[in-house]
Amino acid sequence: MKILVATSDVPFVEGGHRVIARALVCALRESGHEAEILTTPQNRFGRQFSAYLATRLLDVEMTGTAEAVDRLISLRYPSYVLKHPQHTCWLNHRMREYYDLWPQWTRRLSWKGKIKESIRRSLIHRADSHYLRKNVRRVFVQSRTVQQSLLRWGNIQSQVLYPPPPQRPYRTDGYGDFVLSPSRLSPLKRIPMLIDALARTSMGRAVVIGDGPEKEKIIALIRQYNLENRIEMLGHVTEERMVDLYARCRAVYYAPVNEDYGLVTLEAFRSRKPVITATDSGGPTELVQDGVNGYVIRPEPSEIATRLEMLYENTSLAETHGNAGYEFASDITWPKTVSRLLET
Repeated sequence: MKILVATSDVPFVEGGHRVIARALVCALRESGHEAEILTTPQNRFGRQFSAYLATRLLDVEMTGTAEAVDRLISLRYPSYVLKHPQHTCWLNHRMREYYDLWPQWTRRLSWKGKIKESIRRSLIHRADSHYLRKNVRRVFVQSRTVQQSLLRWGNIQSQVLYPPPPQRPYRTDGYGDFVLSPSRLSPLKRIPMLIDALARTSMGRAVVIGDGPEKEKIIALIRQYNLENRIEMLGHVTEERMVDLYARCRAVYYAPVNEDYGLVTLEAFRSRKPVITATDSGGPTELVQDGVNGYVIRPEPSEIATRLEMLYENTSLAETHGNAGYEFASDITWPKTVSRLLET
């Protein structure tokens, strides 16, 4: 079967949807299908309607050699407006600034800006509801958090299907003296909260991988607390280095604000490492069981510091939680996921 995996994108930004799209294509090929990624435009604010229109007008029913494309699997706005008779949506998320992030996003707008964006938001809501109801044969979502969003804004029915972690050679090389923070350096990921937590305890180190708009702010905070010797900023790293860091860390910190899913949690579990997340972190809270395979805590530095001290004082505790995470993740596999997505 020839299958297109469609996701939208903007240049020079590596998001989780890209990782999932590549992993899905790999899994489809391993299952014997021909598959490749189609990237549709996303565009910046004020130009979303042209992205929706361009995506809608794109012909994806035939290949360049005039063969039929058998299936289309879309992941992200506005790729789900593509037209295909066998179209399944495995939704990562809609445009969050017009949904769950609307209150905080509009706080920085002028009153004229709020009026303009309110009109755009209303039109985008209508377009999303129409295409997710009428344009796709089946809607899967990548977490219950996304499912609740669809019900709240549009009353759209869906089935939860968690993405497995990418096909990487995960392993466990012990439980070192550092907590790993692997995510984009943006306000929603709350890396400063980890820095504040490290400043409250003299135990352990942190290794932060990733890049983003908050990089300089985070570096300044590290200097403010005199933590240069305990917090390492690595920026982007190779896949091999990332797997190595997962293999050697004591635990993984991943406490974003209302994340749709977050592959970090499953990657940590596959490496037998516990995850520290927050009660308002969305997707990760569906996977992390407090005191079993990690910790789900209030989003406060003191809470993080307490859990870090527990894990640093007791290596066997980290190992026990990590093994529980591994057992939980072992049932979320790509063969099962491909089978669900291709159900008729």
